[in-house]
Amino acid sequence: MSILFKSALRAGLAAGALTLVSAAAIAGGMSKEVGGAKMYPTKNIVENAVNSKDHTTLVAAVKAAGLVDTLAGTGPFTVFAPTNDAFAKLPAGTVDTLLKPENKDQLTKILTCHVVGSEVMADALSKAIASGEGSAKIETVGGCTFTAKAMDGKIMIEDGKGNVSTVTIADVDQSNGVIHVIDTVLLPAS
Repeated sequence: MSILFKSALRAGLAAGALTLVSAAAIAGGMSKEVGGAKMYPTKNIVENAVNSKDHTTLVAAVKAAGLVDTLAGTGPFTVFAPTNDAFAKLPAGTVDTLLKPENKDQLTKILTCHVVGSEVMADALSKAIASGEGSAKIETVGGCTFTAKAMDGKIMIEDGKGNVSTVTIADVDQSNGVIHVIDTVLLPAS
């Protein structure tokens, strides 16, 4: 069980824990719109992501890394899903270089650092941050450890390089987990 999930469970038992999302944002079973398309909780991560015009780069990267079957699997997964604009923040040529077959291992590492091997909804993450005195560690399936914090009512994720991403759309429910849309690509420390 990850540090984040253990912290979330402990925090869930504590009275008065900080919650950063509204009840409407965490209501189960509701479809949300991402990138101009409805995200249906009856569809898996891949089935929904391919319909988001804001995630075409992520979908292309998932295909190039050979992760489609994994992310369409039973899960549960939590995916911190960078938008096209997030990928555009990387230095010029980075995405094209990562999509080359010879860079598949590096691409896979980066993508799997956006995935947690359990379902972590925003309220659980918020409670873990509160019980962690302002921060919580997120351990990913790619072996990365990131730090979640709260700032101005939003969840922020700091990566291994010190870059900070904001969760712009939380709790996009999927049949095999949840997606949190983020505005910056998260990178491993090395």
